[in-house]
Amino acid sequence: MASLPALRKKFRSVWALLDERARRLVAANEALTLPYGGVSAVHRASGLSRKAIARGIQEIRSKSRLEAGRIRRRGAGRKAVTVKDPGLLAALDRLIEPGTRGDPESPLRWVCKSTRTLAWELRNRRHPISHVTVAQLLHDQNFSLQGTRKTEEGADHPDRDAQFRHINATVKRALKEGTPVISVDTKKKELIGNYANAGRQWRRRGTAVRVNGHDFPGPEVPRAYPYGIYDIGRNEGFVNIGTDHDTAAFAAASVRGWWKAEGRRLYPRAQGIVMTADSGGSNGPRLRLWKWELQQLADETGLPLSICHFPPGTSKWNKVEHRLFSFISSNWRGEPLRDYETIVKLIARTTTAAGLKVVCRLDRRKYATGREVTDAEMKTVCLERNRFHGDWNYVIKPRSLAK
Repeated sequence: MASLPALRKKFRSVWALLDERARRLVAANEALTLPYGGVSAVHRASGLSRKAIARGIQEIRSKSRLEAGRIRRRGAGRKAVTVKDPGLLAALDRLIEPGTRGDPESPLRWVCKSTRTLAWELRNRRHPISHVTVAQLLHDQNFSLQGTRKTEEGADHPDRDAQFRHINATVKRALKEGTPVISVDTKKKELIGNYANAGRQWRRRGTAVRVNGHDFPGPEVPRAYPYGIYDIGRNEGFVNIGTDHDTAAFAAASVRGWWKAEGRRLYPRAQGIVMTADSGGSNGPRLRLWKWELQQLADETGLPLSICHFPPGTSKWNKVEHRLFSFISSNWRGEPLRDYETIVKLIARTTTAAGLKVVCRLDRRKYATGREVTDAEMKTVCLERNRFHGDWNYVIKPRSLAK
Protein backbone atom coordinates (compact mmCIF):
# COMPACT_ATOMS: atom_id res chain seq x y z
CA MET A 1 0.00 0.00 0.00
CA ALA A 2 1.35 3.44 -0.93
CA SER A 3 2.49 5.61 1.96
CA LEU A 4 0.50 8.70 2.95
CA PRO A 5 3.26 11.18 1.88
CA ALA A 6 3.49 9.49 -1.53
CA LEU A 7 -0.27 9.75 -2.01
CA ARG A 8 -0.25 13.42 -1.02
CA LYS A 9 2.53 14.15 -3.51
CA LYS A 10 0.65 12.31 -6.22
CA PHE A 11 -2.57 14.27 -5.68
CA ARG A 12 -0.78 17.59 -5.23
CA SER A 13 0.86 17.36 -8.67
CA VAL A 14 -2.47 17.33 -10.55
CA TRP A 15 -5.05 18.69 -8.08
CA ALA A 16 -4.97 22.30 -9.33
CA LEU A 17 -5.63 21.15 -12.91
CA LEU A 18 -8.84 19.26 -12.12
CA ASP A 19 -12.41 20.39 -11.58
CA GLU A 20 -14.70 19.04 -8.87
CA ARG A 21 -15.88 15.96 -10.82
CA ALA A 22 -12.41 15.05 -12.07
CA ARG A 23 -11.00 15.21 -8.54
CA ARG A 24 -13.79 13.01 -7.29
CA LEU A 25 -13.17 10.39 -10.00
CA VAL A 26 -9.35 10.46 -9.65
CA ALA A 27 -9.62 10.02 -5.89
CA ALA A 28 -12.20 7.22 -6.29
CA ASN A 29 -10.07 5.39 -8.87
CA GLU A 30 -7.04 5.60 -6.56
CA ALA A 31 -9.11 4.22 -3.67
CA LEU A 32 -10.24 1.26 -5.83
CA THR A 33 -6.62 0.30 -6.57
CA LEU A 34 -5.76 0.16 -2.88
CA PRO A 35 -6.55 -2.71 -0.51
CA TYR A 36 -8.89 -2.46 2.49
CA GLY A 37 -8.71 1.06 4.02
CA GLY A 38 -8.07 2.70 0.65
CA VAL A 39 -10.96 5.20 1.02
CA SER A 40 -9.58 6.36 4.39
CA ALA A 41 -6.07 6.71 2.99
CA VAL A 42 -7.26 8.72 -0.04
CA HIS A 43 -9.45 10.86 2.25
CA ARG A 44 -6.44 11.80 4.40
CA ALA A 45 -4.13 12.37 1.41
CA SER A 46 -6.49 14.35 -0.86
CA GLY A 47 -8.69 16.18 1.62
CA LEU A 48 -11.89 15.02 -0.11
CA SER A 49 -14.69 13.78 2.12
CA ARG A 50 -15.48 10.06 2.34
CA LYS A 51 -18.92 10.83 0.92
CA ALA A 52 -17.41 12.45 -2.21
CA ILE A 53 -15.02 9.52 -2.73
CA ALA A 54 -17.86 7.01 -2.28
CA ARG A 55 -19.93 8.95 -4.85
CA GLY A 56 -17.00 8.80 -7.26
CA ILE A 57 -16.69 5.02 -6.80
CA GLN A 58 -20.40 4.69 -7.50
CA GLU A 59 -20.07 6.74 -10.71
CA ILE A 60 -17.15 4.57 -11.90
CA ARG A 61 -18.95 1.31 -11.18
CA SER A 62 -22.24 2.43 -12.75
CA LYS A 63 -20.41 3.99 -15.70
CA SER A 64 -22.73 7.00 -15.51
CA ARG A 65 -22.27 9.77 -18.05
CA LEU A 66 -22.92 13.50 -17.53
CA GLU A 67 -23.77 16.13 -20.11
CA ALA A 68 -20.77 17.87 -21.64
CA GLY A 69 -19.53 20.72 -19.50
CA ARG A 70 -21.31 19.62 -16.29
CA ILE A 71 -19.66 18.38 -13.09
CA ARG A 72 -22.91 17.31 -11.38
CA ARG A 73 -26.09 15.77 -12.68
CA ARG A 74 -28.90 18.17 -13.45
CA GLY A 75 -31.06 18.96 -10.43
CA ALA A 76 -28.39 18.02 -7.90
CA GLY A 77 -27.43 20.21 -4.98
CA ARG A 78 -29.52 22.27 -2.59
CA LYS A 79 -32.47 24.15 -3.93
CA ALA A 80 -32.17 27.92 -4.18
CA VAL A 81 -33.42 29.86 -1.17
CA THR A 82 -35.95 31.63 -3.39
CA VAL A 83 -37.39 28.25 -4.42
CA LYS A 84 -37.75 27.07 -0.83
CA ASP A 85 -39.18 30.46 0.22
CA PRO A 86 -41.20 31.89 -2.71
CA GLY A 87 -42.20 35.02 -0.78
CA LEU A 88 -38.64 36.02 0.11
CA LEU A 89 -37.91 38.32 -2.85
CA ALA A 90 -41.20 40.18 -2.42
CA ALA A 91 -40.50 40.71 1.28
CA LEU A 92 -36.97 41.95 0.54
CA ASP A 93 -38.29 44.28 -2.16
CA ARG A 94 -40.76 45.83 0.28
CA LEU A 95 -37.97 46.55 2.73
CA ILE A 96 -35.68 48.09 0.11
CA GLU A 97 -38.36 50.38 -1.35
CA PRO A 98 -40.71 51.13 1.57
CA GLY A 99 -41.79 54.53 0.25
CA THR A 100 -43.09 53.39 -3.13
CA ARG A 101 -43.89 49.67 -2.93
CA GLY A 102 -44.38 48.81 0.72
CA ASP A 103 -45.61 50.15 3.99
CA PRO A 104 -44.60 53.82 4.49
CA GLU A 105 -44.40 53.09 8.22
CA SER A 106 -41.82 50.36 7.68
CA PRO A 107 -39.31 50.21 10.58
CA LEU A 108 -36.46 50.25 8.05
CA ARG A 109 -37.55 53.53 6.47
CA TRP A 110 -35.48 55.52 8.96
CA VAL A 111 -32.54 53.18 9.58
CA CYS A 112 -29.41 52.15 7.70
CA LYS A 113 -30.34 49.41 5.25
CA SER A 114 -27.29 47.20 5.76
CA THR A 115 -27.44 43.53 4.79
CA ARG A 116 -27.36 42.52 8.47
CA THR A 117 -30.28 44.85 9.26
CA LEU A 118 -32.24 43.52 6.30
CA ALA A 119 -31.53 39.91 7.30
CA TRP A 120 -32.63 40.62 10.88
CA GLU A 121 -35.91 42.18 9.72
CA LEU A 122 -36.55 39.31 7.27
CA ARG A 123 -36.03 36.75 10.04
CA ASN A 124 -38.56 38.65 12.16
CA ARG A 125 -40.99 38.24 9.25
CA ARG A 126 -40.39 34.47 9.16
CA HIS A 127 -37.95 34.43 6.28
CA PRO A 128 -34.83 32.76 7.75
CA ILE A 129 -31.81 34.09 5.86
CA SER A 130 -28.22 35.19 6.46
CA HIS A 131 -26.77 38.60 5.62
CA VAL A 132 -24.47 36.95 3.04
CA THR A 133 -27.46 35.53 1.16
CA VAL A 134 -29.18 38.93 1.34
CA ALA A 135 -26.17 40.48 -0.39
CA GLN A 136 -26.25 37.78 -3.09
CA LEU A 137 -29.96 38.35 -3.70
CA LEU A 138 -29.46 42.12 -3.95
CA HIS A 139 -26.70 41.68 -6.53
CA ASP A 140 -28.91 39.28 -8.49
CA GLN A 141 -31.69 41.93 -8.49
CA ASN A 142 -29.27 44.52 -9.96
CA PHE A 143 -28.73 46.41 -6.68
CA SER A 144 -25.35 47.83 -5.69
CA LEU A 145 -23.88 49.97 -2.91
CA GLN A 146 -24.19 53.61 -3.97
CA GLY A 147 -23.53 56.95 -2.36
CA THR A 148 -25.08 60.31 -3.05
CA ARG A 149 -24.35 62.08 -6.32
CA LYS A 150 -23.96 65.84 -6.55
CA THR A 151 -26.04 66.86 -9.56
CA GLU A 152 -28.99 68.87 -8.26
CA GLU A 153 -28.29 72.61 -7.95
CA GLY A 154 -31.72 74.19 -7.99
CA ALA A 155 -34.34 74.95 -10.62
CA ASP A 156 -33.25 75.43 -14.23
CA HIS A 157 -33.37 78.95 -15.62
CA PRO A 158 -35.57 79.20 -18.75
CA ASP A 159 -32.63 80.65 -20.72
CA ARG A 160 -30.18 78.02 -19.48
CA ASP A 161 -29.60 76.29 -22.81
CA ALA A 162 -29.53 79.56 -24.72
CA GLN A 163 -26.81 80.87 -22.40
CA PHE A 164 -24.81 77.68 -22.89
CA ARG A 165 -25.00 78.17 -26.63
CA HIS A 166 -23.97 81.82 -26.27
CA ILE A 167 -20.94 80.87 -24.15
CA ASN A 168 -19.97 78.13 -26.59
CA ALA A 169 -20.14 80.48 -29.57
CA THR A 170 -18.20 83.21 -27.75
CA VAL A 171 -15.44 80.81 -26.66
CA LYS A 172 -15.10 79.22 -30.09
CA ARG A 173 -14.87 82.58 -31.80
CA ALA A 174 -12.25 83.84 -29.34
CA LEU A 175 -10.11 80.71 -29.65
CA LYS A 176 -10.23 80.95 -33.43
CA GLU A 177 -9.04 84.56 -33.23
CA GLY A 178 -6.21 83.66 -30.82
CA THR A 179 -7.80 85.53 -27.89
CA PRO A 180 -7.05 84.08 -24.45
CA VAL A 181 -10.06 82.31 -22.93
CA ILE A 182 -9.92 81.52 -19.22
CA SER A 183 -12.32 79.76 -16.89
CA VAL A 184 -12.22 81.10 -13.32
CA ASP A 185 -13.59 80.04 -9.95
CA THR A 186 -12.67 79.47 -6.30
CA LYS A 187 -12.08 75.90 -5.15
CA LYS A 188 -13.44 74.74 -1.80
CA LYS A 189 -11.51 76.26 1.06
CA GLU A 190 -9.13 73.85 2.80
CA LEU A 191 -8.09 73.57 6.46
CA ILE A 192 -4.38 73.90 7.14
CA GLY A 193 -3.18 71.33 9.67
CA ASN A 194 -3.18 67.64 10.45
CA TYR A 195 -6.75 67.09 9.30
CA ALA A 196 -8.26 64.22 7.31
CA ASN A 197 -8.35 64.70 3.55
CA ALA A 198 -10.84 62.70 1.47
CA GLY A 199 -9.53 59.81 -0.61
CA ARG A 200 -7.02 56.97 -0.21
CA GLN A 201 -3.46 56.33 -1.31
CA TRP A 202 -1.29 53.22 -1.56
CA ARG A 203 0.77 52.61 1.59
CA ARG A 204 2.21 49.57 3.32
CA ARG A 205 -0.32 47.73 5.45
CA GLY A 206 -0.67 49.28 8.91
CA THR A 207 1.08 52.56 8.03
CA ALA A 208 -1.95 54.81 7.50
CA VAL A 209 -1.30 58.49 8.18
CA ARG A 210 -2.67 59.50 11.58
CA VAL A 211 -4.69 62.71 11.64
CA ASN A 212 -6.80 64.61 14.15
CA GLY A 213 -9.92 62.82 15.30
CA HIS A 214 -12.12 65.84 14.54
CA ASP A 215 -12.21 68.69 12.06
CA PHE A 216 -14.17 71.40 13.86
CA PRO A 217 -11.44 74.01 14.17
CA GLY A 218 -11.90 77.51 15.52
CA PRO A 219 -11.24 80.73 13.63
CA GLU A 220 -7.60 80.66 14.67
CA VAL A 221 -6.88 77.68 12.40
CA PRO A 222 -5.55 78.94 9.03
CA ARG A 223 -7.41 78.26 5.79
CA ALA A 224 -6.39 78.13 2.17
CA TYR A 225 -8.53 79.65 -0.59
CA PRO A 226 -7.40 78.25 -3.97
CA TYR A 227 -8.57 80.46 -6.84
CA GLY A 228 -8.13 78.77 -10.20
CA ILE A 229 -7.63 80.20 -13.67
CA TYR A 230 -7.83 77.55 -16.39
CA ASP A 231 -6.55 78.45 -19.88
CA ILE A 232 -9.00 76.59 -22.13
CA GLY A 233 -6.98 76.96 -25.30
CA ARG A 234 -3.64 75.81 -23.88
CA ASN A 235 -4.81 73.32 -21.22
CA GLU A 236 -2.84 75.12 -18.51
CA GLY A 237 -3.84 76.12 -15.02
CA PHE A 238 -2.86 78.87 -12.62
CA VAL A 239 -3.86 78.66 -8.96
CA ASN A 240 -3.55 81.54 -6.51
CA ILE A 241 -3.64 80.33 -2.89
CA GLY A 242 -5.23 82.99 -0.71
CA THR A 243 -4.65 83.01 3.04
CA ASP A 244 -7.12 85.72 4.14
CA HIS A 245 -10.65 85.87 2.65
CA ASP A 246 -12.30 84.86 -0.61
CA THR A 247 -13.53 88.26 -1.81
CA ALA A 248 -14.12 89.82 -5.22
CA ALA A 249 -10.88 91.76 -4.75
CA PHE A 250 -9.03 88.49 -4.21
CA ALA A 251 -10.67 86.97 -7.31
CA ALA A 252 -9.66 89.92 -9.50
CA ALA A 253 -6.16 89.92 -7.99
CA SER A 254 -5.84 86.23 -8.94
CA VAL A 255 -6.71 87.01 -12.56
CA ARG A 256 -4.22 89.88 -12.46
CA GLY A 257 -1.58 87.49 -11.11
CA TRP A 258 -2.25 85.06 -13.95
CA TRP A 259 -1.89 87.81 -16.56
CA LYS A 260 1.37 89.12 -15.13
CA ALA A 261 2.93 85.68 -14.56
CA GLU A 262 1.62 83.78 -17.59
CA GLY A 263 -0.91 85.57 -19.78
CA ARG A 264 1.07 88.48 -21.20
CA ARG A 265 3.97 86.13 -22.02
CA LEU A 266 1.74 83.56 -23.74
CA TYR A 267 -0.45 86.11 -25.52
CA PRO A 268 1.74 89.10 -26.42
CA ARG A 269 -0.64 90.19 -29.22
CA ALA A 270 -3.89 89.74 -27.31
CA GLN A 271 -6.63 92.25 -28.09
CA GLY A 272 -8.74 91.24 -25.12
CA ILE A 273 -9.50 88.48 -22.59
CA VAL A 274 -12.59 86.28 -22.46
CA MET A 275 -13.62 84.90 -19.05
CA THR A 276 -16.22 82.29 -18.12
CA ALA A 277 -17.36 82.26 -14.49
CA ASP A 278 -20.25 80.88 -12.47
CA SER A 279 -23.02 83.01 -10.99
CA GLY A 280 -22.06 82.80 -7.34
CA GLY A 281 -19.20 83.31 -4.94
CA SER A 282 -16.57 86.02 -5.25
CA ASN A 283 -17.01 86.40 -9.02
CA GLY A 284 -20.80 86.54 -9.25
CA PRO A 285 -22.49 88.88 -11.76
CA ARG A 286 -24.37 90.76 -9.03
CA LEU A 287 -21.26 91.80 -7.13
CA ARG A 288 -20.39 95.43 -7.71
CA LEU A 289 -16.92 94.92 -6.28
CA TRP A 290 -16.18 92.20 -8.86
CA LYS A 291 -16.92 94.61 -11.71
CA TRP A 292 -15.10 97.48 -10.01
CA GLU A 293 -11.96 95.40 -9.55
CA LEU A 294 -12.13 94.16 -13.15
CA GLN A 295 -12.24 97.78 -14.26
CA GLN A 296 -8.94 98.38 -12.50
CA LEU A 297 -7.52 95.29 -14.21
CA ALA A 298 -8.76 96.47 -17.63
CA ASP A 299 -7.13 99.86 -17.06
CA GLU A 300 -3.82 98.23 -16.10
CA THR A 301 -3.69 95.84 -19.04
CA GLY A 302 -5.32 98.11 -21.59
CA LEU A 303 -7.46 95.13 -22.70
CA PRO A 304 -11.26 94.81 -22.77
CA LEU A 305 -12.49 91.99 -20.54
CA SER A 306 -15.43 89.95 -21.86
CA ILE A 307 -17.20 88.04 -19.09
CA CYS A 308 -19.78 85.26 -19.60
CA HIS A 309 -21.47 83.83 -16.51
CA PHE A 310 -22.99 80.38 -16.37
CA PRO A 311 -26.67 80.36 -15.34
CA PRO A 312 -27.45 79.84 -11.65
CA GLY A 313 -27.19 76.20 -10.61
CA THR A 314 -24.80 75.19 -13.42
CA SER A 315 -21.39 75.94 -11.89
CA LYS A 316 -20.22 72.34 -12.47
CA TRP A 317 -20.21 72.99 -16.21
CA ASN A 318 -17.44 75.56 -15.85
CA LYS A 319 -14.25 74.11 -17.36
CA VAL A 320 -12.10 74.98 -14.35
CA GLU A 321 -14.15 72.56 -12.23
CA HIS A 322 -13.62 69.34 -14.17
CA ARG A 323 -10.39 70.14 -16.03
CA LEU A 324 -8.39 71.59 -13.14
CA PHE A 325 -9.98 71.31 -9.70
CA SER A 326 -10.97 67.64 -10.08
CA PHE A 327 -7.38 66.64 -10.90
CA ILE A 328 -6.01 68.69 -8.02
CA SER A 329 -8.35 66.86 -5.63
CA SER A 330 -7.27 63.54 -7.12
CA ASN A 331 -3.58 64.38 -6.79
CA TRP A 332 -3.72 65.24 -3.09
CA ARG A 333 -6.28 62.61 -2.04
CA GLY A 334 -5.59 61.13 1.37
CA GLU A 335 -2.78 63.61 2.04
CA PRO A 336 -3.17 65.93 5.07
CA LEU A 337 -2.61 69.57 4.04
CA ARG A 338 -0.40 70.40 7.00
CA ASP A 339 0.97 73.71 5.70
CA TYR A 340 0.78 76.10 2.76
CA GLU A 341 3.98 74.71 1.25
CA THR A 342 2.36 71.27 0.98
CA ILE A 343 -0.64 72.71 -0.86
CA VAL A 344 1.49 74.70 -3.30
CA LYS A 345 3.71 71.72 -4.15
CA LEU A 346 0.83 69.27 -4.56
CA ILE A 347 -1.06 71.64 -6.86
CA ALA A 348 2.04 72.52 -8.89
CA ARG A 349 2.75 68.82 -9.49
CA THR A 350 -0.75 68.06 -10.78
CA THR A 351 -0.64 66.61 -14.29
CA THR A 352 -2.91 64.60 -16.58
CA ALA A 353 -2.49 62.26 -19.53
CA ALA A 354 -3.73 65.11 -21.74
CA GLY A 355 -0.72 67.23 -20.72
CA LEU A 356 -2.19 69.59 -18.11
CA LYS A 357 0.38 71.93 -16.53
CA VAL A 358 -0.31 73.93 -13.39
CA VAL A 359 1.45 76.95 -11.91
CA CYS A 360 0.72 77.70 -8.26
CA ARG A 361 1.66 80.61 -6.02
CA LEU A 362 0.91 81.72 -2.46
CA ASP A 363 -0.86 85.04 -1.87
CA ARG A 364 -0.42 86.32 1.70
CA ARG A 365 -2.05 89.70 1.10
CA LYS A 366 -5.03 90.84 3.17
CA TYR A 367 -8.42 91.36 1.53
CA ALA A 368 -10.91 93.30 3.60
CA THR A 369 -14.49 92.10 3.74
CA GLY A 370 -17.55 94.29 3.59
CA ARG A 371 -16.15 96.66 0.96
CA GLU A 372 -19.05 98.52 -0.67
CA VAL A 373 -18.91 100.15 -4.07
CA THR A 374 -20.89 103.38 -4.23
CA ASP A 375 -23.16 104.47 -7.05
CA ALA A 376 -20.65 107.14 -8.00
CA GLU A 377 -17.89 104.54 -8.31
CA MET A 378 -20.09 102.24 -10.38
CA LYS A 379 -20.74 105.06 -12.85
CA THR A 380 -17.02 105.11 -13.62
CA VAL A 381 -17.04 101.42 -14.65
CA CYS A 382 -17.03 101.23 -18.47
CA LEU A 383 -19.45 98.33 -18.67
CA GLU A 384 -21.11 97.39 -21.94
CA ARG A 385 -23.93 94.88 -21.62
CA ASN A 386 -24.63 92.27 -24.29
CA ARG A 387 -28.07 92.40 -25.92
CA PHE A 388 -28.63 88.82 -24.77
CA HIS A 389 -28.77 88.69 -20.98
CA GLY A 390 -26.64 91.69 -20.24
CA ASP A 391 -26.68 90.66 -16.59
CA TRP A 392 -24.67 87.53 -17.49
CA ASN A 393 -22.73 88.74 -20.54
CA TYR A 394 -20.87 92.02 -20.55
CA VAL A 395 -17.61 93.68 -21.51
CA ILE A 396 -15.55 95.93 -19.24
CA LYS A 397 -13.39 98.25 -21.35
CA PRO A 398 -10.35 100.26 -20.26
CA ARG A 399 -11.25 103.86 -19.47
CA SER A 400 -8.64 104.96 -22.02
CA LEU A 401 -10.61 103.28 -24.83
CA ALA A 402 -13.95 104.60 -23.61
CA LYS A 403 -12.96 108.25 -23.97
